[in-house]
Order: sequence, then C-alpha cells, then structure tokens
Amino acid sequence: MTRFYNPRRKRNKYQPGDNKPFKLSRSKIDLFIECPRCFYIDRRLGTGRPPGFPFNLNSAVDKLLKAEFDIHRAAETTHPLLEKYGIAAQPVAHEELDAWRENFKGVQYHHEPTNFIVTGAIDDLWIDTEGQYVVVDYKATSKSEPIVELDQDWHSGYKRQMEVYQWLLRQNAHPVSNTGYFVYCNGRADATAFDARLEFDITLIPHEGDDSWVEPTLSLIHQCLNDDQLPAAGPECDYCGYAEARGEVTGPRQQSLGF
Repeated sequence: MTRFYNPRRKRNKYQPGDNKPFKLSRSKIDLFIECPRCFYIDRRLGTGRPPGFPFNLNSAVDKLLKAEFDIHRAAETTHPLLEKYGIAAQPVAHEELDAWRENFKGVQYHHEPTNFIVTGAIDDLWIDTEGQYVVVDYKATSKSEPIVELDQDWHSGYKRQMEVYQWLLRQNAHPVSNTGYFVYCNGRADATAFDARLEFDITLIPHEGDDSWVEPTLSLIHQCLNDDQLPAAGPECDYCGYAEARGEVTGPRQQSLGF
C-alpha cells in the first residue's frame, strides 16, 4: 500500500530551535514562492501536497541527453548543438558532476545565517572559453508552435531554477557565467504515422541569470518556518483554493513575491 498517498508519512520537518542544519531543496524554495501556506504545511507541519504523476517520457529524454553529452565530455569534443548555435563552450568533466546530478544530493551549500543546507540537482554543466561554468537545464514538451524563448508566465519557475543552481555553484567558490542554457526538446506531432518513434525539434535557449533574489528569499523562508502562525496562501494556489472551497481552510491570500 506504500504506492498510495500517505499524508502522515515521516517527512523532513523543520523544528524551531533545533541546531541541526535543515535541508532545503531548490524545488521547496520554489514552492515557498508559489504558496507560503503549502510550503509551511509541508516543511513545518510535515504534510506535503499530493504528488503528481511522474513524467516518464521527460525523464527518458533527460537520460538520453545526458548520455549524448557525456560522449562529447569524455572525448573533449564540441556537441553539434553548440556548433549550430555558435556557443564557445563544451561539456566539462568535473569530478563532482555525478553527485551534482543526483536527486536528493546535488550541489549543496550550508547557508549559515539560516542554517539551511540548500540543495539542487543540475542536468548538465559546460565550460566556456573564459573558464566559467555554464549551467544547463534540459526541458521536454510537445507544442504545436516552435519554442524559441521562455516568454510564458510559468517559465519564471524555470528561470529561478537555473538561478538557484548558479547561486549554489558560486557559493561553492566556482566561477559561473551569468548565461545559462535550456536545451528544449519539442516533440513533433505532425508525422504521418507514429512508427514506434517520436522525433523532437531541439532548441538552445539562453538565459541571463540574476541570483540576487536567493539570499533575501532564504531569509523570508527562515522567518516563515519559525513563525507559529499559518501563513497566507499564494495568490493563485489551486490547492489552497480547493481547501477553501471545501471550508477546510480560511484566511487571506498573499500578494505575489514578485520573483
């Protein structure tokens, strides 16, 4: 029965006054930005949101892309996608890359002012001609229109994701380029037949990261977790909206944090 959702399962709960460092993942930082109430119920009270369905096709694309870039990493050659876009960089063979890619481990940094161990698992890492690390994130979808830029409101989460990775690497004293890249794979649905294969158009989308929001956000998270009052819900949280409609939770909606 463990495959079913259990809201009472043991979770990594925050205990005010505990001197032990508390692990805070990149995804939980984004949860706080989306909805402080859901974040608080998860990290302070120990009950997370019901999980969504796994995106197994996306995971398969990630795995294959990593294998493909690893071939060029081992050979110290330039990937054809980088040549196509004229990017002066190549996959870097860092000794910690395998750990940095691993879920529940990733790049880690102990943020002493909050006593958080902030973590984030990257997809890939390149190095440019100036010796700076370039953070790379893989994305997969299937849209009818070409994907050439991240211009939708929900893309802000993708950008924050990359900026947390950039911040983590910088806190570990690594030189990091402000420019990161999304390798965006768009599944084509215009073929005449399936024929047991799915083809993708692959786009390389740059993002100029700004991680200046990370430090103040960690301070806000620390304040939230040390408050005994349930915080306001996010302005557009569907989970809290559902609970409010059922009369289970009431309270104000919080203004957007602006990230």
